[in-house]
Amino acid sequence: MLVRQPAVAGMFYPENPMLLQRQVDDMLASENSPTLRPKVLIVPHAGYIYSGPTAASAYRLLKPIAGQISHVVLLGPSHRVALRGLAAPPEQLFRTPLGDIVIDSESIDRLVQQSLVIIREDAHQLEHSLEVQLPFLQRTLGNFQLLPLVVGDASATLVAAVLRACWGGNETLIVISSDLSHYHSYTEAQRLDRHTTAMIESFNDHLAGEQACGYKGINGLMSLAKEKQLTITTLDVRNSGDTAGDRNRVVGYGAYALY
Repeated sequence: MLVRQPAVAGMFYPENPMLLQRQVDDMLASENSPTLRPKVLIVPHAGYIYSGPTAASAYRLLKPIAGQISHVVLLGPSHRVALRGLAAPPEQLFRTPLGDIVIDSESIDRLVQQSLVIIREDAHQLEHSLEVQLPFLQRTLGNFQLLPLVVGDASATLVAAVLRACWGGNETLIVISSDLSHYHSYTEAQRLDRHTTAMIESFNDHLAGEQACGYKGINGLMSLAKEKQLTITTLDVRNSGDTAGDRNRVVGYGAYALY
């Protein structure tokens, strides 16, 4: 059985299982205000000391419904491999320090047959945008099947078609992984990320790369969200200057839930 090994354990998050579990659980411990059941989460993917609290503001919404979710569709941008379209992995398991996650190979085969995705091991091998979400999902959901897709040069129409094909029912959660602005001053990043957040809140599907590294996934989601008549809530927007970095050159993070 092919296993995708963790690539950024010990860098983006702790490699030690006990330390990792404690860090994730501590971030999930706060309570959000009562809200509706989320169908989609948009979450950041930096090192946990930077973006973990923002990601946790979304993942803690899953705790009351954890037993109802058995399938997660996870999309994140490609940072290391030039890629056209969306890439699924050939592996049957994704491993983290907290254990193994079963990959939904049946859905991947179906998407490949429909010419919606391709298989690219190299797209997944070192990609952190998906990996850093997995410990949060493991601690909130327990056991689930994962459909992980790396998004390369893909139109909003293609991404929407993939999400539509994987939408499922209440058992399926969609997660879009994306940071916001990159390497601006603290105040400039705040201004840019407020504008990006306003676009997301209005379901604008024309985000650009300087606004969010996962903009192609978000644009596809926004296109489909209008079709599905979803509503959206902004949960948290901050940047690395608020968490663990200096304020001269920051990265923005946002968490959003769609219902």
